[in-house]
Amino acid sequence: MQAMITVVGKDRVGILTKVSQECANANVNIVDVAQTVMSGYFTMSMLVNIDEMKMAFDSFRKELETVLPDMRVAVMHEDIFRSMHRI
Repeated sequence: MQAMITVVGKDRVGILTKVSQECANANVNIVDVAQTVMSGYFTMSMLVNIDEMKMAFDSFRKELETVLPDMRVAVMHEDIFRSMHRI
């Protein structure tokens, strides 16, 4: 099963590092990443595989929100993400 992580906020050093470290801590595999900086704002979408995740999904989401408290962080199952963004 896969999930989508999105992060948006003021750009600074270490954002991708923090997300990647939390993924490693939870045994979540990063499948794909797209990121950019627009007018000083960092935006990232990360597709991850959660089949081997070592914690509850909600706990993982809260950990990401905790390490990036000044960013908008969203973590959702891929099926929910796809249904929300269907054209």
